[in-house]
Amino acid sequence: MKLQETHVQVRFNEIDAYNVAWHGHYVAWMEVGRNDLAGRFGMDARQLAELGYLGPVVSLEVKYLSPARFKDDLVVRTTLRPTEAATLVFLNEIVSADGRKLATGVTTHALTDLNGIMQFKLPAILSERIDNMLQWLNNQ
Repeated sequence: MKLQETHVQVRFNEIDAYNVAWHGHYVAWMEVGRNDLAGRFGMDARQLAELGYLGPVVSLEVKYLSPARFKDDLVVRTTLRPTEAATLVFLNEIVSADGRKLATGVTTHALTDLNGIMQFKLPAILSERIDNMLQWLNNQ
């Protein structure tokens, strides 16, 4: 399975009093990776809104495995888990440049219209884009 790889470097403002990256920044890095992957298929946050939909996070899980430090080069690897519902489930792992796994995460996004009304069926345009994304991810 192919993964979207997004490169980030830990900035000085992202470290805490313990001299490691503050845990909340891992969530932000996952968001960058998620928008990079979704954007390839016309579904990043802005593109989704232009289509008349939102994808608010309804569930977030992060498992911290090893700390990142100032100036560390990181790779955020992102993929999409297929679902039957009108949701998007993104899986992430954050690794150091030398391959050390730092964190894993999962975000689940409900699909709503611009007024926040839940969608129970994927609109055809989004279904097609998700199918294209899954096809790209599954091509090795």
